[in-house]
Amino acid sequence: MKKLLYLLFIVLCTSPAIAQYRLDSAWFYENYTKVEKMIPMRDGVKLFTSIYIPKDTTEMHPVLMNRTPYSAGPYGGTYRMLWDGYHSKYLRENYILVYQDVRGRFMSEGVFMDVRPYNPAKKGNEIDEASDTYDTIDWLVKNIKGNNNRVGVYGISYPGFYSTMAALSGHPSLKAVSPQAPVTEWFIGDDFHHNGAFFQMDAFAFYKGFGVPRPYPVQQYNGGYQFTSSDNYDFFLRTGTLKNLAKLIGDSIEFWKDLYAHPDYDSWWQARNPRNFVAGIKPAMLVVGGLFDAEDCFGAWRLYEAIEAKNPATTNNKLVMGPWSHGQWSRNTGAPSLGNIEFGSYTGYWYQNNVELPFFNYYLKGKGVDKLPEATVYMTGKNEWRTYSQWPPAGSTDRSIYLQPDGGLSWSKPAAAKSATSYTSDPAHPVPYADGVHLDRTTEYMNDDQRFASRRPDVLSFQTPELTEDLTVTGTVMADLKVTISTTDADFVVKLIDVYPENEKPNLNNYPMGGYQMLVRGEIMRGKFRKSYEKPEPFKPGAVEQVKFELPDISHCFKKGHRLMIQIQSSWFPLADRNPQQFMNIYQAEEKDFVPAQIQVHHDAKNSSSIILPVLEGK
Repeated sequence: MKKLLYLLFIVLCTSPAIAQYRLDSAWFYENYTKVEKMIPMRDGVKLFTSIYIPKDTTEMHPVLMNRTPYSAGPYGGTYRMLWDGYHSKYLRENYILVYQDVRGRFMSEGVFMDVRPYNPAKKGNEIDEASDTYDTIDWLVKNIKGNNNRVGVYGISYPGFYSTMAALSGHPSLKAVSPQAPVTEWFIGDDFHHNGAFFQMDAFAFYKGFGVPRPYPVQQYNGGYQFTSSDNYDFFLRTGTLKNLAKLIGDSIEFWKDLYAHPDYDSWWQARNPRNFVAGIKPAMLVVGGLFDAEDCFGAWRLYEAIEAKNPATTNNKLVMGPWSHGQWSRNTGAPSLGNIEFGSYTGYWYQNNVELPFFNYYLKGKGVDKLPEATVYMTGKNEWRTYSQWPPAGSTDRSIYLQPDGGLSWSKPAAAKSATSYTSDPAHPVPYADGVHLDRTTEYMNDDQRFASRRPDVLSFQTPELTEDLTVTGTVMADLKVTISTTDADFVVKLIDVYPENEKPNLNNYPMGGYQMLVRGEIMRGKFRKSYEKPEPFKPGAVEQVKFELPDISHCFKKGHRLMIQIQSSWFPLADRNPQQFMNIYQAEEKDFVPAQIQVHHDAKNSSSIILPVLEGK
């Protein structure tokens, strides 16, 4: 066994997909110089910036910058390990690589503000993240010898937000920007809220450390709440209310208090939505995301969509979505699998070599040709890259598939005069978001096996017969439910699932794939926001009401012999907080406010619940 593992290690380490990264620290130190600068902003605040400059003097070099709240370190004479990852491609191309602590984080001066609003009417010394980017670029092109006056900005997750802000800076030297898994909308679909439902597990795990106050510049943060449990389901259920969770995190984390102070989609949230401000973008844009990103899948799809809508025919705006978890495309080769689902190729390696590097090389070095298609999107199920001249693709048509009595699913409307399926949603026994016991939120829940959920009485499952031909779905999925509840509020989770044939062989890890229920897309809707995020409304107990909402886009082929399944439930715990199922400010709910709700999902001729699928015909 040891010999076999050793041989496998050798094969992996010498494969082309791995070996292409191999530089070493000696090469980096011999060929690059690190400089640290405190770059002044227009209001006098100085931002810590690490600059890696090639020693090569045979040509002028482009600048590629990453602005981050997660540290521009290491600080001092130690170099970042850029030689051992996909950044080595940029070292070979002699890029000037720049890393900056954003205002108020780590070694930068000033006061940090989460998702600082963009100010389109700045005057004098007023600042935002766009102006900080402008001032940094201006200093770099004027002070770093050997630069070619062409700058690119990229970033993943929170740095993706700063990349979007960079695109709004308007600096003439900024030629290309790549927001990747960009934080875009923290109330509707990214990270900490989905359709108004609070994603407490991610928010608490993040802010208990990230939100710790920094009274002065520091090289590392310490402190914050320390878990004493290894079971997140048990921990959050025992903690109970959001008021209790706030007590655990303490009163020093300002943004946590902001989350509680703005339970609806008010002007405070709207000012923090970059989609409102993306008109007039000048640099070329490459928006990148993961189909199975548990954090910012929404942000990638919807930022690209907003730039397209607000810049018709004026901004070179491209989209790439691969079969990845959060930021997985940047981790060397990009794994050829996620959880139990295998893709059979090094998709990250392909992206880095065929998309990202050519994009920056063209706009920052004038190298190669601009041949990127409008949209490059991986087709799961088929396990292949596809390119399109627009997204959603031409030829994609919205088709409603209807819930049927007895758990059926059909393209035809149900004929019954009166029909519904009922379940009890009990906040004391919420439906888990994933199987097993774990503390940290998993990444693979995004395509995980849903058989554990289908066995619960408070999860409804509807499925088609075996498909007689491939069904290809490309674009935004819409849930359109007709429901009756016994209380004044409830959540609705809709999951789109690919059910594998019973004779499917086990995967490479010997997981039983026969009958696997692969989550293709799931989303939650806080019922009180069904008509308006700004002005929530209670349900009328006993009345039939429509709950209609978007699920983020998909690109998936349900193959012949598979089945399509829809699951519906009213909790997704502890991923999302529990709904008391009474119309109220949930952040102020007491234990006594949490009550069971009887829920009916209708599927008859008059009240037909359906899922609207963007079907790509003939593909």
